[in-house]
Amino acid sequence: MNKFILPVFWALFGIFIAFAIVMQVLMGPPLRQLINESIGVNFAPSLFFILGSLFFLLGLALIILTARAKLDKIFKSFLLLTGSSAVGVFVSILLHGAIYGLFILIFGEGFWERIGIPDEPFFFIMAIFVCPLAYLVGTVGSIVLIIRRGKHEAQTA
Repeated sequence: MNKFILPVFWALFGIFIAFAIVMQVLMGPPLRQLINESIGVNFAPSLFFILGSLFFLLGLALIILTARAKLDKIFKSFLLLTGSSAVGVFVSILLHGAIYGLFILIFGEGFWERIGIPDEPFFFIMAIFVCPLAYLVGTVGSIVLIIRRGKHEAQTA
């Protein structure tokens, strides 16, 4: 196995945990307001940009490293699912905005209200629900296989 796959995988997992902590703990109004007032800067956009960029780049690196590695088929599938869903979150966010704006440009202001949908739903659902769920499935599957392989190697040694 490529020696960089597991460090990239664990770094991606760490960034995901950091994202979860930031979303749940630091983004709550009382704590966010306290931090913003104490440092005098709204830190949330830059923190989201940094974590999001790292999540995207590590997901991309995991896809490239896994695609080139000779791995067990199931393990490779879980790693590719993990990396592609990490990349897919941000691709879906970009496509959501692009499709929303493109349809307004082509069909005019109020297009979404005229058709009875307030927003572009497909890529929004992909970014908010499908990709994070796929990331969790890929991560849990990969961790289970890593643990199982570690136990197997320990028993044979």
